[in-house]
Amino acid sequence: MKITVINGTEKHGVTYRLKEIFLERFRKKAEITEFYLPKDCPSFCSGCVSCTLKGEHTCKDSEYIQKIAASLLESDLIVMTSPAYVMHTTGSMKALLDHFAYLWMPHRPAPEMFTKRAVIISQCLGAGAKSTAKDIKHSLSWWGISKITVFTGRKLSSINYEKPSRVNAITRIKFLFCRMMQKSLHKNDPQYLDGKYWAERGWLGNIRPWGA
Repeated sequence: MKITVINGTEKHGVTYRLKEIFLERFRKKAEITEFYLPKDCPSFCSGCVSCTLKGEHTCKDSEYIQKIAASLLESDLIVMTSPAYVMHTTGSMKALLDHFAYLWMPHRPAPEMFTKRAVIISQCLGAGAKSTAKDIKHSLSWWGISKITVFTGRKLSSINYEKPSRVNAITRIKFLFCRMMQKSLHKNDPQYLDGKYWAERGWLGNIRPWGA
């Protein structure tokens, strides 16, 4: 089993300790790769949209982003951690999520994402854990991940994280809506990058990224 952990801060606080508690069960049987922000992604997204229009490898920060992306795609479980900073996720985590705009379903979602499981770990001494998790969950759901568990320290889930997730109805509806959009875009401009991506994978027809 492979696990990729993205820590929204380098600080070893309450959220870090919760992450260590969660990972304890996997230490002897899983290959765990961790990234710490901002160290492993020190630059903010500039909003140039090059990743969506020209391809993810044209991003000015591609050397950082694609290393993390490769680990995410290879993993069975994704773990995202962030303390609450003014009721929301850390700026470093938001910057990373912005860099992954091209992975959103309206653009070029990775087929590997649709059957993955994800866990979001957040905690703070005051309020904000839920809104922090919501920031991250919003992006993960649009990557195509259906099963996203939020852990704030109240109890450890007994979910079998080694088992691939089933694609839920909401994810399927999002995909079909985006398919309609991409079908129209591809018809109007066959060279448009997103539309070509969908067409090459057969998603504009009957093929789905999660299989049958």
